[in-house]
Amino acid sequence: MQLDGRLSRMLHILIHMGHAEGPITSETAAEMLNTNPVVVRRTMAGLRDAGHVRSVKGHGGGWTLASSLDRITMLDIYRAVGEPRIFSIGLADPQPKCLVEQAVNASMSSALGDAEAMLIARLAQVTLAEIASEFEARSKGSSSDFRRH
Repeated sequence: MQLDGRLSRMLHILIHMGHAEGPITSETAAEMLNTNPVVVRRTMAGLRDAGHVRSVKGHGGGWTLASSLDRITMLDIYRAVGEPRIFSIGLADPQPKCLVEQAVNASMSSALGDAEAMLIARLAQVTLAEIASEFEARSKGSSSDFRRH
């Protein structure tokens, strides 16, 4: 099963946008994310619709943040990319006749619901500015070029 990387990809590009001196084109973002510009545009459209980014067409255009990194949380972006499924585990049969499987389903559903609620609460607490600060701390003393990664 392939993992859904939209959330981490958009967090990545938004941090770059927060440090950029101007708009970032879909082509530049695609190069940073090792993907296709069409994929970037489709995913960024959800962020634009949610009010987190703006787009300007034409020469000198591209994507910019609509608000500062400290006003955007991981949860905001999770929602803007369509709330991808958090867990790859699930119920074998959601409507079982077997009483044992019914008990297993009840226990699994409860545990997964609790875990998802905890994760959602944590995503709501972390701003993109905090992630950017982590990057800045890691980049001190590093020869890595921020614009190329």
